[in-house]
Amino acid sequence: MAENRASARTEGVPCWVDAQLPDVEAGKRFYGDLFGWSFREKDGLTQALCDGEPVASLAHKTDGRMPTVWTVYFATPYVHALVARIHAAGGQVITAPVPVGELGTTALATDPEGAVFGLWQAGTHHGFGRCHEPGTFAWAELYARDTAVANDFYGHLFHEALFGPDAVPDFGRAAVSEVFPAEMPPHFLVHFAVEDMEAALGTVNRLGGRVQVPPFDTSYGNVAVVTDNQGASFALLRK
Repeated sequence: MAENRASARTEGVPCWVDAQLPDVEAGKRFYGDLFGWSFREKDGLTQALCDGEPVASLAHKTDGRMPTVWTVYFATPYVHALVARIHAAGGQVITAPVPVGELGTTALATDPEGAVFGLWQAGTHHGFGRCHEPGTFAWAELYARDTAVANDFYGHLFHEALFGPDAVPDFGRAAVSEVFPAEMPPHFLVHFAVEDMEAALGTVNRLGGRVQVPPFDTSYGNVAVVTDNQGASFALLRK
């Protein structure tokens, strides 16, 4: 599914993902081999391309104390107003809205349990050029300690994207303990589509990553949780 216009995305729809990595060049080699991505530098960002269309970005992690992670960004036409609503609903803002050149405006926030997510108000960059195809974003799963809290928070915040008449949600939620040890903090897990799960897992291992959770079936497809060769976790999804 190719999407190139911000107007196609209701507020609360996942529109972008990025990875904060200690070594961006190593990240380019890993993900280029795994997903067939090519890369370009644009406005200080390393954009990953699939068939010439933007699908993700890799960024250098400037503070070694920060986690090496993939982050999902939700579309919004009014990022400052959404930040205020997040505060009112019991979330926190980690990074206040900041312009990224002409590309758009971004912010980072947490839900009431501390799961981190991003916000994106589009400028010239509208988000995914392709998604729901092999090697591109396919799903984001929130692993929460209290799913009722998550339902209330995101159901209120992104009601139209989740429950509107034209909603086709690209994210869901589950209890942490369904997949991970109970002590795992609440978090979003970014999923990328693959055609051949076994081959993809073999490539992850060959490139120095590891399988964190072997394949298991969900309502949205067959999923495996892996980490790259720098420790960033993500999921592979075969529908």
